[in-house]
Amino acid sequence: MNWETMQTHFGLGDTEMHWVVRVFLVVLGTLIVNFIASRLLSRLNTQLERTKTPWDNVLVIAAQKPIGVFIWLVGLSIAAEISGTNIDPGLSSLIDSIREVGVIVILTWFILRCISQSEKAVTSSSKVKTKVDYTTAGAISKLLRASVIITSALVVLQTLGYSISGVLAFGGIGGIAVGFAAKDLLANFFGGLMVYLDRPFAIGDWIRSPDQNIEGTVEHIGWRQTRIRTFEKRPLYVPNSTFSLISVENPSRMTHRRINETIGVRYSDFSILPDILKDIKEMVANHEDLDTQQVYMVNFNQFGPSSLDFFIYTYTKTVDWRTYHNVKQDVLFKAMKIIEDHGAEVAFPTQTLHFGDDGQIHFANNESASNQSTPNK
Repeated sequence: MNWETMQTHFGLGDTEMHWVVRVFLVVLGTLIVNFIASRLLSRLNTQLERTKTPWDNVLVIAAQKPIGVFIWLVGLSIAAEISGTNIDPGLSSLIDSIREVGVIVILTWFILRCISQSEKAVTSSSKVKTKVDYTTAGAISKLLRASVIITSALVVLQTLGYSISGVLAFGGIGGIAVGFAAKDLLANFFGGLMVYLDRPFAIGDWIRSPDQNIEGTVEHIGWRQTRIRTFEKRPLYVPNSTFSLISVENPSRMTHRRINETIGVRYSDFSILPDILKDIKEMVANHEDLDTQQVYMVNFNQFGPSSLDFFIYTYTKTVDWRTYHNVKQDVLFKAMKIIEDHGAEVAFPTQTLHFGDDGQIHFANNESASNQSTPNK
């Protein structure tokens, strides 16, 4: 390439720069600006991590990708205008429309990323003192995202020359038809909204229903259905409208776990039963894992078919299922040890045979093992 050709292409001297070279320089400049902006935002994010508030990081993280796309949108639109005026002058209006719609989409993307990052910050950031539970944060986040997307779609339609009033009027008429056709879907939507507002359970809670065979851990609460992981590790998908019709028990929010056990001793041990009950009640009162601020009782209850029955009624301090069973096991073992120390035994169902004077055998069912008799003859 000689000097005259370079002058023609690069606009040296009195000549105008060739449009291909201008497009190349614009794309190159866009690449450089995008690289610099990316590096600056990364360093700024690192510096802002040292602050006490999470919201500056939320804005920077949310802006990183949209700013890069915005820089490329501006650069490519300028390059397209340069090439369009030299190829087809009619492309200018199309390029303007694409640029305007692109700016709206990028701004919407940035707002949606801000909402997502804010949701993470209020639920899991160590910089936030008062955490918001996942269910509430998820509900607010979904409502905000839906509002932003609908608003952006209307703005895009207005930008492209469509009448928003006509779209809204059509939506009002079509909404009636959709309401009749998708009433179950709407019922699930409003059922999910009630779950978000009333908050009978949250993600991670163990729930069960006495009305239906529903029991497990809540994994996800959506707008249409809730996913529950059963104790067989199977996913159970429940339509949200179901929760407005059934009773839901939330054991995850219990304050204590209850021990309510009945124990029986032999009828022959009735004379030492008061002492047994006294010692077991003292053991319960002094047990470090039992909450004696709650109601606790150890009382003789009834004359059973083969035993004198008493019950142990108390509450544990823990609500953890595994720890609860360890505490319950310890209480029962100590109760059995007290019974054994008093020389008594836990009763079990027996059958006693009596030989009458007439020589016939008479059965006495469900008597204590200590009541077994010997033949009369």
